[in-house]
Amino acid sequence: MSAMVKGQNGPVGTDVVVVSARVNAPVTLAALLVTEQGRVRSDGDLVCEYQPFAPGVRLQGGTISVTLSQVPAEIAQVRTVIALADPGGGFGRIAPPSVRLAGADGTAIYDFRIDGLTTESAVLAVEFYRRQGAWKVRALGAGYAGGFGALVSDHGGRLIEAPRPAAPQYPAAPQYPAATPYPAGPAAAGSGSAAGGGSGAAGPGRGASAAGSGAAAGRSTAGGGPGAAGSGPAGWNPGMTGSPAAAPGLPRHRPVSLAKGQRVTLRKDGGAALTFVRMGLGWDPVMRGRLFGRRPIEIDLDASVAMFADHTLVDLVCFGQLSSKDGAIRHQGDNLTGEGDGDDEVILVDLTRVPVHVTTLLFFVTSYQGHTFEQVTNAFCRLVDNTTDRELARYALTGGMPYTAITMAKLSRAGREWTMQAIGEPFHARTPGDAIPQLGQFLLR
Repeated sequence: MSAMVKGQNGPVGTDVVVVSARVNAPVTLAALLVTEQGRVRSDGDLVCEYQPFAPGVRLQGGTISVTLSQVPAEIAQVRTVIALADPGGGFGRIAPPSVRLAGADGTAIYDFRIDGLTTESAVLAVEFYRRQGAWKVRALGAGYAGGFGALVSDHGGRLIEAPRPAAPQYPAAPQYPAATPYPAGPAAAGSGSAAGGGSGAAGPGRGASAAGSGAAAGRSTAGGGPGAAGSGPAGWNPGMTGSPAAAPGLPRHRPVSLAKGQRVTLRKDGGAALTFVRMGLGWDPVMRGRLFGRRPIEIDLDASVAMFADHTLVDLVCFGQLSSKDGAIRHQGDNLTGEGDGDDEVILVDLTRVPVHVTTLLFFVTSYQGHTFEQVTNAFCRLVDNTTDRELARYALTGGMPYTAITMAKLSRAGREWTMQAIGEPFHARTPGDAIPQLGQFLLR
């Protein structure tokens, strides 16, 4: 291990680097992914307590883990930050903080003691930067008297926080055993194309193919597919509103084609409650003409699910965090183009393991490269009984819209009853982090 001083740089020598801090006061760690101009591209490039991941960077267990090979090419530096939980008095009232860099196996690489801080309550600690095709690290030690908010603002971002109303006291969530495999339906191992239908769960980071679901998950309109809006259970008015408990159950022999705003109770034939479901989301890129033919625009949409306890965000599952902390929700991997038949991205939900204080699951889609839904066709979300592989409900997004994100559906709990509601409301967000501050508007619908 080498000791660094302010301004010194050195080689990294490993793909995964774990940054930890030793401070004689409560602190939070953060990271900023910035371009050559020293600014974030969007709020999705800020990693902090309320947004613990970005491509290649993750905050976990009080450390920042950076997987350099997964950092997007347009990012020039990854800057790590230490911020005092109580900014009063600044770092000058405690012993100088230290930063340690280690490999994935725990082997220490560098140690950096940050001297000279006085009234500053946030400090840029170290940065990783590209140089001639390789990654290097530089000791910064640049303090901010204005605190964490000023530091983030200087980099073109804004501080994202989950809504924090006065929350009721929830009962403690049960202790869950180690995650167990989900029961696979008859067609759970997908048979789609290589671009859109891998069959294994992928690890974090972009580039892992989504789990396809084969012909059973195709985009055919047979059996109540897209375009059959309004064909729900007899007597059901698609514009009907009211408490989720009043929603009709699922029909016995065919899937429901949901209209925007429509609700349906998640009960199997015979009235038994569903336990394992999967939410499949799919889309096709539009074709564009070229001199020698037509080719699809490569559109990278990302499916995510946010878990809420009333109005408080408690967890987020997306391409950067493929499993919820309790193991109840698992993302099956990232699809980068939308090509291939069937579901392009799949999220598995074990309703029996969702903690009792979680009342709402919001399923939403963001466009990573900023393409709008005007450039997407055949976008849909569908709910499948993962035990029998039977499609239960489907909502098709029709008509292009000049937005980069959409909340597709919501699962709500009232007592022991879960209800699915088709939402279909667009907004602007390029990453799950961009979307977080905007999700509250959908909780009361």
